[in-house]
Amino acid sequence: MELYSPEAHEPLAGAPWDEERVRDAVAAIVADADGAYDGDALWPVADEWDAGGGRARLPLTRLYSGASGVAWALDALRRRGHAETRLDLPAVAARALEAWRADPDTPERLEPPVVTHASLYFGETGVLLVAWLLAPAADVADALHARVRENRANEANELMVGAPGTMVAARAMLEWTGEERWAEAWRESAEELWRRRYWDGFWTYPPYGKSPGASHGIGTNTGILLAGGDLLPQERHDELRRGTAEALARTAVVENGRANWPMAVEDCGQLVAWDGRIRLQWCHGGAGVVASAAPYLEEELLLAGAELVWEAGPPSMEKGPGICHGTAGSGYALLKVFERTGDELWLERARRFAMHALGQVERWRAQRGRGRYSLWTGDLGAALYAADCLAGRAQIPIVDALA
Repeated sequence: MELYSPEAHEPLAGAPWDEERVRDAVAAIVADADGAYDGDALWPVADEWDAGGGRARLPLTRLYSGASGVAWALDALRRRGHAETRLDLPAVAARALEAWRADPDTPERLEPPVVTHASLYFGETGVLLVAWLLAPAADVADALHARVRENRANEANELMVGAPGTMVAARAMLEWTGEERWAEAWRESAEELWRRRYWDGFWTYPPYGKSPGASHGIGTNTGILLAGGDLLPQERHDELRRGTAEALARTAVVENGRANWPMAVEDCGQLVAWDGRIRLQWCHGGAGVVASAAPYLEEELLLAGAELVWEAGPPSMEKGPGICHGTAGSGYALLKVFERTGDELWLERARRFAMHALGQVERWRAQRGRGRYSLWTGDLGAALYAADCLAGRAQIPIVDALA
């Protein structure tokens, strides 16, 4: 039985790990983003995917693939000492918020799959969060708090647009401000999310069903709830870790020491998706399962999932170097296994994926004549992943680390 689609991947480039080259490549990505910025139009869109196949309105401001995500990434790289941007990032974030409020780039959709203007990745929550982080202001915090509470009953039940995403924002604001209102907002959403959890450990993402993958799935929801710490009762911590590990073990497709997961568990072990391909990336499939559930997944199964990521190799140029469905996202699975096991083999493998991702950035820039200015799907995500490989740090942007 095939566990992945070979045509969706490409051979791993032969370049060995080179810290100097990595630092130079990260600096080049930052410099390219600096040079491409326009005070009115923000960043050009280099790939139709980033604008939702042409459905989104320009300029893109969203956290997922717009100016807010780029500003956050540039600030993160600067704060961690990897590269210095020339841009006035608070002004960039303020301009993104102004553009969003003038004409939101993501249309709302109230029928499944729901997308609301309160969502973290595609709505105003992400734009507000970055604006506050770069230039704290009371009115921005108040608007963000209102959006978080507005999203608590979102039926999506997943990271990108649902309450789990806005819970990430609430927890960060609680940590940064210490204000109790953020704890209350987090608990409101957590209670509703807990109520919607099925007996089998999964949540439903209408209309797609119960997903194991990281962007819409059980591991990320579990991780966000567990990250609440004392905000979540201890007995729920124990149940989440045990129940999610069991649910992922039940739904894994395992063969010859390799493992993958379907896009939806209702597919009953059928890995082939609607387009005839098998997903093995962060948003859907085993790379995301490994990355999101690494702290508690049974180790033999964790290693089987990671071995398949390594065997399949990096996602192809069609998928790109980024986090969501590209090489950086798959690489984070390998980096997470290093964090869990301490085995240097996995750090070496993660670093090979980082070198490949940076090579893909360069290849695409040569073909397009410019970079892909996106946190989640483009060059900035690859830069953050490569920087984490320098540090041996396994923290997926936004989901694991907002600061």
